[in-house]
Order: sequence, then C-alpha cells, then structure tokens
Amino acid sequence: MPSVSDPDSGDLAPSSSGEEERFTCDFCGKSVEQVRRVALDRGYDRLQKPHPVRYACPDCSTEKERERQQQDG
Repeated sequence: MPSVSDPDSGDLAPSSSGEEERFTCDFCGKSVEQVRRVALDRGYDRLQKPHPVRYACPDCSTEKERERQQQDG
C-alpha cells in the first residue's frame, strides 16, 4: 500500500523509524515521497472493473489528468 497520508492535509505520515517513506511510481518508475490514485471522477470509475491498482507520482498524475480531460472533450 503506497501511502500513509492524511487525506485532508496531503502530508505523509512518518514511518515507524521517523523517516518519510519513498514510493515508486507505477507509470514512470521514479522514487517519490507521494503517489496518488484517482479512482472516481466525473465519467471515470475505476472501482467497478477489476484491474491492477496503479499509483502515480505527481508528474504522472498531472499528465494522466490532462489526457483524461482531453478525452472528455
């Protein structure tokens, strides 16, 4: 499970050793401090169809959102 974050603050919770955890983006492979997964959005529902769960770094998430908006017209 990639993130141990407070959804309201966007801050990562420290790991048990007191250091921030690092995660790997499933799209570009970069090691980052935060990843995200958009599962529900207007016209976008990734909760109903079985599929591999993938998490994106902020750059990949922004690019995926841009592509999704272009597809919506």
